[in-house]
Amino acid sequence: MTDRIYNFSAGPAVLPEPVLRKAQEAIWNIAGSGIGIMEHSHRGKVFDRIINEAEAACRSLAGIPDDYHVLFLQGGASLQFSMVPMNLLPADRTADFLLTGVWAKKAVKEAKVLGRTVHLAASSEATNFDRIPQPDEISYSSNPAYVHLTTNNTIYGTQWKTEPTVPAGAPLVADTSSDMYSRPIDVRKYGLIYAGAQKNLGPSGVVLVIVRKALVEAGPKTLPTMLQYRTFAADRSMYNTPPTFGIYIMGEVFKWIESQGGLAAMADRNAEKAALLYDYIDASDFFRGTVQPDSRSLMNVCFRAPTEELEGKFIAEATRRGLDGLKGHRSVGGMRASIYNACPRPAVEALVAFMKEFEQANRATAARS
Repeated sequence: MTDRIYNFSAGPAVLPEPVLRKAQEAIWNIAGSGIGIMEHSHRGKVFDRIINEAEAACRSLAGIPDDYHVLFLQGGASLQFSMVPMNLLPADRTADFLLTGVWAKKAVKEAKVLGRTVHLAASSEATNFDRIPQPDEISYSSNPAYVHLTTNNTIYGTQWKTEPTVPAGAPLVADTSSDMYSRPIDVRKYGLIYAGAQKNLGPSGVVLVIVRKALVEAGPKTLPTMLQYRTFAADRSMYNTPPTFGIYIMGEVFKWIESQGGLAAMADRNAEKAALLYDYIDASDFFRGTVQPDSRSLMNVCFRAPTEELEGKFIAEATRRGLDGLKGHRSVGGMRASIYNACPRPAVEALVAFMKEFEQANRATAARS
């Protein structure tokens, strides 16, 4: 029996097995140095090579232009909810938010905590965030300092299929934590991109920030040092001791994505995996999806069974079968299969097979409910 099971957790999430195997060796002795990656000084030559390679691989995957910084920070996306308005939103300006879930709401909350003015340009909260707003539902303020969106919503299972059109001169700021590098991305369309690593990019503890250099330079210099993007841009993410192991893993994940054919190939593979699951849910008269079809996420597939009792039974039996992490977020219930880049197709096939078996065995119970 294998010592690995299928992990459908929303995050920290599944990592590529070749990366994990390489990390096992690197923890003990990296690059023949006789020292493990977690023991190396961030000022030494070994880590200097590691962070340079991680940045180069990150840039190569998406063709990140030279006029953007690539930063490896700490504090996760949650700290970026504050750092973005601190650095990009003057007190006399307004930031526009596209509200599509809990994480977008948290970003709005932190901007308000700072005393900044926010404008909700669109929201799908009225229908419990079951969809992405249509273009004709978006109404921007007159001169926003930036427009903020969350590209993929882990809790509700929705995803922007393409970037919305924004007012001329307004940078687009995106929280891409749960779908970064799951598909091609045109960095030039954004002023700032941030992503917690623990879903598609690496382990928890690192956040990737890609930011236009002009925005960094325009930021206020009166902020605490550790809250200015320029601090980390000037010191290559190493103003203080960075999360060295996390950055190493991210670099290896970037290289793994490239070895799989890059972002376009990754997008094709993710679409195929998601189709396996959505096609079965759509054909089932037992399970049902919770998201409007044109807004469905390719990363987080949310679904329900006929009763909460059956959902509890499904989750428990799935876990015993080695299908872990399928319980939906506590705020919405149901089930959620997170099928990020590193989730292999056989995992989704095994899940669909179990769902068919469970439906057949419990159809009579559902009929009586």
